[in-house]
Amino acid sequence: MATDMRVDHSHPVKTDCIHCGLCLPVCPTYQELGHEADSPRGRIYLMQLVKQGQMKRSHAYVDHIHQCLGCRACESACPSGVEFSSMLDIARADIATHNPQTRTHKFLRKAILGFVFSRPSRLRWLFFGLCLYQGLGLQWLMRRSRLLKLLPAGLEEKEGLLPTVPLAVTRIKLGARFTAKAISRYRVALLTGCVMNEVFGAVHKATIDVLTENGCEVLVPKRQVCCGALQNHAGERALAQSLARANLRAFEAAGCEVVLTNSAGCGALLKDYGHLLADDRAHAGRAISFSAKVRDISEFLVEIGPLKPMRPLPAHVVYDDPCHLIHGQKISQAPREILRQIPGMKLIDLPGADECCGSAGVYNLTHWDMSQRLLKRKIEHIKTCRPEWVASGNPGCLMQIAYGLKAANLPIKAIHPIELVAQAYRGRPKVGKIVTVHGDRGAGIRGQGPGGTDDC
Repeated sequence: MATDMRVDHSHPVKTDCIHCGLCLPVCPTYQELGHEADSPRGRIYLMQLVKQGQMKRSHAYVDHIHQCLGCRACESACPSGVEFSSMLDIARADIATHNPQTRTHKFLRKAILGFVFSRPSRLRWLFFGLCLYQGLGLQWLMRRSRLLKLLPAGLEEKEGLLPTVPLAVTRIKLGARFTAKAISRYRVALLTGCVMNEVFGAVHKATIDVLTENGCEVLVPKRQVCCGALQNHAGERALAQSLARANLRAFEAAGCEVVLTNSAGCGALLKDYGHLLADDRAHAGRAISFSAKVRDISEFLVEIGPLKPMRPLPAHVVYDDPCHLIHGQKISQAPREILRQIPGMKLIDLPGADECCGSAGVYNLTHWDMSQRLLKRKIEHIKTCRPEWVASGNPGCLMQIAYGLKAANLPIKAIHPIELVAQAYRGRPKVGKIVTVHGDRGAGIRGQGPGGTDDC
């Protein structure tokens, strides 16, 4: 199979920033705050001072490092190829190791990132509790009675970010195997992830439906675990490495030549296992081989395409680039190409599609104000296009955008691109009605005919 991307992990992390400033216009925090220390080159300068012993790991330093969303837009803009995300992860790990933390803080980090997220069975109990909270009407009661206002400052708004956990079990069972519906051409392994399998099981179901429809046998390795992205970005590097080793063993046992993911954040780290385990002699080479097999679902479908013909799906859709797909994995056209293959669908160019929505893992919980500033900008762009659907290939982005659309009272839905493809195979005649945004006259959207692309 051909591929439009290869990740080379045989070299050390590239850190030679020339301070040209080309990263400044694309850095969300610099654009919002205007502080040099909240820009990529400013953070690199601070990291170097700490490494050289010329600066302490002060509270200000920690704030500037953690203020970064890790969106990696600076990497796309950098003419020197500086791998800022790797430097950021190492800096955060250094902070977690050397900066004093309260016992409570340490316990919570280890409990949540280490104990709960490290095993799917443990995470399932967490989401089961959330399912009861929603399904028994407790969430409705809390909101209706305004009891949420009794929570500590900020938690009332953040409660609205909670994902809706399906009452029906939609998760994909680990160890499952799905046969191709036609002649089997490929044998692939699917990463289910942690949050994805508990909240976005329907995305996994759609992924498997589309793959089997196009001649793929799909294996779901039994002993796979969380990819380690949340842990790595939080500075818990040892935990992330442990999870990476477990996934290497699980996917090697499956014996597939392709490892697929439908989560941009997961895919970015899977392709970076070579860097994550570079100092582990027993696993470094295996990690490089593993990462070379990893594909985003859209990337893979383009490689094996064209897709089997689909039924018409009349809909107006905008596509929003997840940061870890466009900047982390350098994949931009593949999702759009897949969507354009759906008959009757009109793909509208979204202004600022490559700008961060403010989700960034748990950033929308730890840095609420900045996250909301970026989300507001994203929703305004979506509002001008008046689509029926906003497609994006990352769970965090989908939850963040869905929250923003609901808060703005816009009847627009967030959806994973692969779900639209699956709907086209299932033959649903219509997705929804064209949205009229309050304050605008008429509901028409400019276009170029079925399957065309237009800007708004």
